[in-house]
Amino acid sequence: MPPPQPTATPALELRGVTRRFGTHTALDDVDLTVAAGEVHCVLGENGAGKSTLCHLVFGTLPPTRGELLLDGAPYSPASPAEALRLGVGMVHQHFSLVPTLTVQENLLLGRGRRLRPDRAGLAERLGEIEQDLGLRVDPAAVTGSLSVGARQQVEIVRALLDRPRLLLLDEPTGVLGPADVERLLATCRRVAATGTAVVLITHKLAEVMRVGDRATVLRGGRVVGGGRIARTTDDVGTLRDDVGTGALSAADLVPLMIGRDVRMLDPVLAASVDVGATAAAPRPGVPVPGERPPAVLDVRGLVVEDADGARLVDGVDLAVGHGEVVGIAGVEGNGQSELVAALSGARGPSAGQVLLDGDDITRATPGRRTALGLGVVPEDRHHEAVVPALSVTTNLLLGRLGAYRRFGLLDRRALRADARDLAARFDVRAADLDAPLSSLSGGNQQKAVLARELSLDPLRCVVAAQPTRGLDLGAVDDVVTRLRDAATSGVAVLVVSSELSELLATCDRVHVAYRGRLSGPVPTDAPDARDQVAHLMTGAAA
Repeated sequence: MPPPQPTATPALELRGVTRRFGTHTALDDVDLTVAAGEVHCVLGENGAGKSTLCHLVFGTLPPTRGELLLDGAPYSPASPAEALRLGVGMVHQHFSLVPTLTVQENLLLGRGRRLRPDRAGLAERLGEIEQDLGLRVDPAAVTGSLSVGARQQVEIVRALLDRPRLLLLDEPTGVLGPADVERLLATCRRVAATGTAVVLITHKLAEVMRVGDRATVLRGGRVVGGGRIARTTDDVGTLRDDVGTGALSAADLVPLMIGRDVRMLDPVLAASVDVGATAAAPRPGVPVPGERPPAVLDVRGLVVEDADGARLVDGVDLAVGHGEVVGIAGVEGNGQSELVAALSGARGPSAGQVLLDGDDITRATPGRRTALGLGVVPEDRHHEAVVPALSVTTNLLLGRLGAYRRFGLLDRRALRADARDLAARFDVRAADLDAPLSSLSGGNQQKAVLARELSLDPLRCVVAAQPTRGLDLGAVDDVVTRLRDAATSGVAVLVVSSELSELLATCDRVHVAYRGRLSGPVPTDAPDARDQVAHLMTGAAA
């Protein structure tokens, strides 16, 4: 099936749209055309203006200048409620469901009189969505008890209830495992096949190449390119002949996104998004196979239980030596979060032992672990890694503010100087380091956390949970390089991630988490490493 061609009347059109926040220009003279029945990908680096564009279309923000048209008519929604009424639905980057309510209650929340009778009308519409799109939700389920993928599906169903003409998805795959990502991309194609225009905001090229019909690339708030995407298969897997006909390949999109040639990326990472790179050379200092170095992080028989005594981490043994990068793969919800919490000191284990360079830190406070040289990048940066209301400067040096005290007061000049140095070294992009951290894009917040943890002195071990979540390709490349460089300098590095390609690019060996236990490890230089890890992720070794 060929991709849909733009019609005389686009589903959505932006003409010269600009959005300023004070002196900062988030979007600058943006033109965009989205056809009915197509998946249009908007991609770019963190802070490129992608989410701002979404919020303008959904009525959360007004444009500073420019014109929006919906189905050819002037469109200026004063609120999300008005956008919904006019046929625009949106799935937000961060879940907006109330976890203590049932799925049915969440779907009805805030809908007023638009669905009558409420429950009967909802049941009928859910049946239609299941039949037409294959999306099924359990109305009686408590939302907080659902898996991440199931909650994402509820978000999508909620956006589809009123049969929108335009569906916006803002970074919808950031918290999903591989299987859930596949289901989401298939849903995008099915929704577009009904004639709905789908705008997919993303920075993941692999997703763009799998599902997109056309792309628009933003950099620094401006459109720097775009066009038809060279997908090699259509919606049902039939080979297409887009390649070589002027359509955009992944290799074409990389320099548009990040402003540098694909050959400057880490080769293994570049290969993971199919841009024709070759394998990376071995890291200097990587331990010789069979000659594993002494463990820096040594986990022995670790058990973490919930309030009812169920084992969330079930007797885990794990060792990471000097200069090693060890990965833990797996679909979220298999004990990885609880394992990281126990390693960081945020959660006490029920049994087992954790050693750091021979020191028993099983019951040590997080502050004590930091002082001993354990850096931790939590997976939930908003609630565990940063204090959003505090300044960028304070967050960059959080945990070591005591070193800047002079006669009971903070030496703010020294604090700012060191923060500027860290921000420059780790490419944390902030117009004002004294501004709240919440003013930064999600990717720049994550880079601030990495800057803080990787600059600890001493630094003996880094535990990084989902360190590339929410980052664009250029920033992911930077994270991969920094973690590998830390290992080259002798630091033990443990990476927990649902991004299999990045684990294979970064790690020396990969374990797989499944129902609280670890299987493997699988050496990443094995010819079939990806297949082995993917097989273990299904629970084959359980």
